[in-house]
Amino acid sequence: MITTAIIPVAGWGTRRLPITKSIEKAMLPVGNRPLVDYVVEDCVKAGIRDIYFVVSEGSTQLRSYYEHNGALETYLIANGKEQALSLIQPPQVRFHYVEQPNSGKYGTAVPISLVVPQLPRGESAVVLMGDDFIYNADGSSEVVRLLGATPENGNGMLAAQVHPQAVSHYGVLQLNENNDFVRIVEKPQPQQAPSNFINISKYVFNYDLLSEIARYAELTISGEYMVTEPINQYVIGGGSVRVIPAVGRYLDGGTVEGWLHANRVVLGE
Repeated sequence: MITTAIIPVAGWGTRRLPITKSIEKAMLPVGNRPLVDYVVEDCVKAGIRDIYFVVSEGSTQLRSYYEHNGALETYLIANGKEQALSLIQPPQVRFHYVEQPNSGKYGTAVPISLVVPQLPRGESAVVLMGDDFIYNADGSSEVVRLLGATPENGNGMLAAQVHPQAVSHYGVLQLNENNDFVRIVEKPQPQQAPSNFINISKYVFNYDLLSEIARYAELTISGEYMVTEPINQYVIGGGSVRVIPAVGRYLDGGTVEGWLHANRVVLGE
């Protein structure tokens, strides 16, 4: 049973400046909760017990949100507002915070590589980026579905289906006859796209693939350390990654338009 999740939330959120100068991107509100809390809630529903946040140097906002606030709890009790206590109680999981340097290597593989040395040898983990999420209005968990469809001690990734004419904005997945990952084609023209399933960076990685990601992040290359590169090499070497279509709606808070759309969906408008 997989009980560990890695949630990268580091970075400056430059696409959302100027608001991200003072509010971390993952903490931007969707409805009345921070964006990342939807990711955490999905993990809790799936039985995750240890969550590793990879945060920027000096980050305090996530820690503050998920800590007990004794003064606020005392105030609510003293003023007859005990019903609000359930809104501010941290979930029953263990939170770990790993700082990613603000300078140096960057890309989606780097935060994962920082956590791998802290995991027990042989342990698999869920990896979910902290600035987007899958929303299910019925309260069901996409992580539950991801874990259930991933072979034991294997690897899986969620994929969202988009309109065929929209594929040129995304990394598009090529699948084999078993719905296993073959490769990612970055931003293809619609007529050249291998499918209309896109990578949304929601994964289950076994320890072998996690270790390969960590080794890749130790290399010296120019540019971004993208997690898709070690995934490609793992598959070329004979490994497999099952692709699972997401059931809920993929919502992305990384742009103003995506964030506004996420609020409209969550608020039922």
